[in-house]
Amino acid sequence: MNDLKHVAIIMDGNGRWAKKRKKPRTFGHDAGAKKLIEITKEAASKGIKYLTLYAFSTENWKRDKSEIDFLMKLLSKFLKKELKTLTKNDIQFRVIGDISKFSDELQKAINTTIEKTKNNKKMTQILAINYGSQDEIARAVNKITKEKITKEDIELTLDTKDFCDVDLLIRTGGEMRLSNFLLWQSAYAELFFTKTLWPDFSLKEFDDIIENFKQRERRYGGI
Repeated sequence: MNDLKHVAIIMDGNGRWAKKRKKPRTFGHDAGAKKLIEITKEAASKGIKYLTLYAFSTENWKRDKSEIDFLMKLLSKFLKKELKTLTKNDIQFRVIGDISKFSDELQKAINTTIEKTKNNKKMTQILAINYGSQDEIARAVNKITKEKITKEDIELTLDTKDFCDVDLLIRTGGEMRLSNFLLWQSAYAELFFTKTLWPDFSLKEFDDIIENFKQRERRYGGI
């Protein structure tokens, strides 16, 4: 049975979920944030060590300004609400991505949540915000001054240097691509794609995927 330490999730389908209900996209994002908290608590109860959630990509800046503004406000609101959940469940909060693009107020809220949860031990929730894997790798390489760069050099300068590689990557919403998410860290991850839109992603489906993962044969390029 496979050991499961790190789960990564591309939380896709919020906008389509809202459209199906004749609601604005923002309604879907709000529902998605609630689902994030629910899945985080379930992951912690399963003994998963790291849970990385793709919340806002480097490409998401192309969206309408009104939607971006809402997402920034939602993130700020989420951090304040999430702090109670993280503290109660002994979960540490971390981020990957370039947060320097965010407002000073939002950066402060992010860093405050990181600081207040830094001693929590049960699980680490990692939010990928203003994150793109290609951008991450480029930033990592630019930090290295050696002439001959090794795989280990890059790994030690990635945003995820403190975490293990991804074991299981789940994408909701029906699309079958990685969308510039943890490309390096998912080299040997088991991939699951579900048509379920993120706000409808149930704890049962999450648990079923985990059980499926545990039964898979992982050879890492071997026979």
